[in-house]
Amino acid sequence: MSDFPQCPKCGSGFTYEDGAMLICPECGHEWAKEAAEENASEQRVVRDASGNELHDGDAVTVIKDLKVKGSSSVIKIGTKVKNIRLIEGDHDIDCKIDGFGAMQLKSEFVRKA
Repeated sequence: MSDFPQCPKCGSGFTYEDGAMLICPECGHEWAKEAAEENASEQRVVRDASGNELHDGDAVTVIKDLKVKGSSSVIKIGTKVKNIRLIEGDHDIDCKIDGFGAMQLKSEFVRKA
């Protein structure tokens, strides 16, 4: 495999260098090599309601009763969630809650346990 980053458009690992550009052979997307290096050094930081930095695998506690969309049930305050995974988007925590299953939470409604 190459040491080049994955394509930001399709996620392909088969990117190659052509001068100052990186090119994806699968989707044809081209981007500047310098921009890829800047994005690699820039990390997104996710913080909980108290301002603590969250990482993959952390355990968190829900700090507010949360309605589950499409269901009449509620996730109660104090519910402990183990082994979270950070993702991109509005709901930035992907997790599995006992009794509810897989779901996504916003980091502003949890506190690091």
